[in-house]
Amino acid sequence: MTRAVVLFTSDLRLHDHPPLRAALAAADEVVPLFVSDPGVRRAGFDAPNRRAFLAGCLADLDASLRRRGGRLVVRDGPVAREVAAVAAECGASEVHMAAPVSGYAHRREERLREALGAGGVALHVHDGTVTAVAPGRVTPAGSDHFAVFTPYFRRWSAERLRDPLPPPRSVRVPGGVRGEPLPSRDAVPGVSPDLPEGGETAGRERFLRWARSGMPAYEERHDDLGGDATSRLSPYLHFGALSAAELVVLARERGGPGAEAFVRQLCWRDFHHQVLAARPEASVRDYRSRGDRWRGEEDAAEDIAAWREGRTGYPVVDAAMRQLRHEGWMHNRARLLVASFLTKTLYVDWRIGARHFLDLLVDGDIVNNQLNWQWVAGTGTDTRPHRVLNPVVQGKRFDPRGVYVRRWVPELRDVEDARVHEPWRLPADRRARLDYPEPLIALSDGLARFKHARGRD
Repeated sequence: MTRAVVLFTSDLRLHDHPPLRAALAAADEVVPLFVSDPGVRRAGFDAPNRRAFLAGCLADLDASLRRRGGRLVVRDGPVAREVAAVAAECGASEVHMAAPVSGYAHRREERLREALGAGGVALHVHDGTVTAVAPGRVTPAGSDHFAVFTPYFRRWSAERLRDPLPPPRSVRVPGGVRGEPLPSRDAVPGVSPDLPEGGETAGRERFLRWARSGMPAYEERHDDLGGDATSRLSPYLHFGALSAAELVVLARERGGPGAEAFVRQLCWRDFHHQVLAARPEASVRDYRSRGDRWRGEEDAAEDIAAWREGRTGYPVVDAAMRQLRHEGWMHNRARLLVASFLTKTLYVDWRIGARHFLDLLVDGDIVNNQLNWQWVAGTGTDTRPHRVLNPVVQGKRFDPRGVYVRRWVPELRDVEDARVHEPWRLPADRRARLDYPEPLIALSDGLARFKHARGRD
């Protein structure tokens, strides 16, 4: 009787799961294993919203395995130690897992390979499980990664993706392998009130609904703040409850401008993965230093607090920050706006904003969060590093009737469309009745400070 272990990490699904299918093909019995890593908790990445969503993902994965005769084994402790222990308990000769991306994940894989090797257990790492195209699969001449998105997109688009793998019909799990109780979402304190349900089942249902009703118009409507027309699939992609490769294939099968625009967004995700895989230090340091003299927590404490709490006096910025706190999620256009406001108007270190996002975002991960923040801050891969997004202009363009602003900033619900993005232009007596703050800083002052600090007067 041959046995193998499948270590689930950021791939909490049964559909299109290369490590699981490889393990099932190689062994008579397989242990589906998830290890709760204390290193993640110590690093502060075990935020309540993600912990609650993860609990839903694990419960759904366990239920799906049980319908196929299996179960999910959950352990808590150092990953290398726990995986090696499970392999020894069941007599497994090999372990299968998805290829890592971040520096921390690579170090974890090295420790795991060493621990398994000591016991004569082989470790098989599978590319293309977390991303559609594996980092490093396409590279430009003379470099280990693409630093500009457009040429990467051309090469990425020409890659032939594997056919999505169906879920297994049955999973035989050996008896006697110790597991711990599944975590409970209800036991997690501090969760955002409107956090979505986690798990592959919920993710696939959401995709199918949106593919019918939202994807056809996605190209025209994905920046519509009030229309809320995005897929909202990012949490499911972050936890691997959905396969990026399968979504690309399904979208291409549907075709049309909306599907093409959606695939382009999935490519952005892969683009950032291949950047961080090549430059893991970019999670904490500027990818391209511009010599910025950022304001920090002490210098800008009041400004940072106002930004976090959604009381900057700029309606679209405040709406977005309040949505983040309430849902654990934020519209993509809004993410760009609030990040630009913090880094380019308030001139606050991008790492402070990125940390706040990681504290609340259910889809917050090191790859996309850090590199998107760097893109906006002008220290990343953006070919226009001095780009500044004006929150008033952007609000009028992408929320012209103030639907998004009024949804999250009820203080402005009675302000007419023409002034909802500029309430400071209302007569003084009306402003006094709004109970809404005056602008934290004049945009012109922020731009002048930004230019001066970057030596561009």
